[in-house]
Amino acid sequence: MTKSLFDSFDEVSAKEWKQKIQFDLKGADYNQTLIYQSLEGINIKPFYHQEDLENINNPISHPTSWKNSLRIEVAEANDGNQKALKAIQKGAESIFFIIKTADIDPKELLEDLNSETSIFIETEFLSASYIQKINDLAKSKVLSIYVFTDIIGNLAVTGNWFSNLKEDHLALEEITKNNTLSSTISIDTGLYQNAGATMVQQLAYALAHANEYLNHFDTSEVNPLKKSPIVFKVAIGGNYFFEIAKLRALRLLWQTLASAYGISEECHIFAYPSHRNKTVLDYNVNMLRTTTECMSAILGGADTIHNLPYDDIYNLENDFGTRISFNQLLILKNESYFDLVNNPASGTYYIESLTDQLAEKALSLFKNIEEGGGFLSQLKSGTIQKKIKESANKEQELFDSGEIVLTGANTYKNAEEIIPTFQKPVFQEKRARKTLLEPIIKRRLSEKLLKKS
Repeated sequence: MTKSLFDSFDEVSAKEWKQKIQFDLKGADYNQTLIYQSLEGINIKPFYHQEDLENINNPISHPTSWKNSLRIEVAEANDGNQKALKAIQKGAESIFFIIKTADIDPKELLEDLNSETSIFIETEFLSASYIQKINDLAKSKVLSIYVFTDIIGNLAVTGNWFSNLKEDHLALEEITKNNTLSSTISIDTGLYQNAGATMVQQLAYALAHANEYLNHFDTSEVNPLKKSPIVFKVAIGGNYFFEIAKLRALRLLWQTLASAYGISEECHIFAYPSHRNKTVLDYNVNMLRTTTECMSAILGGADTIHNLPYDDIYNLENDFGTRISFNQLLILKNESYFDLVNNPASGTYYIESLTDQLAEKALSLFKNIEEGGGFLSQLKSGTIQKKIKESANKEQELFDSGEIVLTGANTYKNAEEIIPTFQKPVFQEKRARKTLLEPIIKRRLSEKLLKKS
């Protein structure tokens, strides 16, 4: 038998590596020179070693495959249906419908769709009777349909319930009685990411957000989360390895929480690129950003991924932007073979270490939230909003000073930049309205630069 090449080399311990690095620094302080602290308070070392995994055991349930998805904003049923059928012909494995009003006929919208295509539906209104129609179609046509219902998420983003606390929860209970749908409860963690929360906050808020639903249904005769998985909608930012670890930590945390309630430890992660780091200046660079963000989602273990068009922050839905964004996913799967390796991040020293630290810090914050009365209580008191603002302001300061770089926006600017025509608002709209609580506001890092230009 041929002797392995690696048998010729002695093992080098982490201590020996560090001593060698310190020698090469020629007197410079190791910690000050090479240790970097992230916004999450995690110290990033210059190298990681097998010894970093000695006390880490992350039994993460990783999906064996991922599906691409195409987002379709439905203003008219037949038009949405035709877009979906064309997308499936072009390689779409799932469709994400955003339904604007209850006037949209679900039967017409889902015409000719079959069980081979997973369907995700988000309504911009709350109606148990409307979801019942979808449930009936799922049963008669044998369709795999996930309905995104998140009444707490709506409260967080608008400052109001759809109707009021009691009626919203009654509607939620009616919706979750539908036993044919693949899932009926979702948690929109993308709100926190796009508002500027750190990854630790995103994970802790996602867990605390989900725990409100678990507490509500824990005393019910039928707990919907025992029969169908919860869906986490997750926005992916540009911090490549951290985002991989974030998704893995989310699964780990959900497994811990779900086991405490005796429900299924499985969850469905529906991932998509963030708006927070997207730019109007040098907007074509957004294609590169969304590509690496989709890669993070895949390697982190997302079940379903939909991509954002490069011009999504200022342009209405258009054929070119949609085609490019969808082709990015097709290239990652069919040309870059990002679907061939199961759980590729498992065992990597750096990512495993990040996963463990993010999960540990998020679990600690989650416990603090619960001790403080729970997520809803802290949302109503403004504590959650205050903490997110603090994190967002810190990140904004780093961006303004150039420590956080967005190429073409605050660094390597194009002096002859032509600002595109805006088909939709690119700044947060100020609307005077009465709210029960302060809404969580989404903001892009580069907004101020556009205001100055």
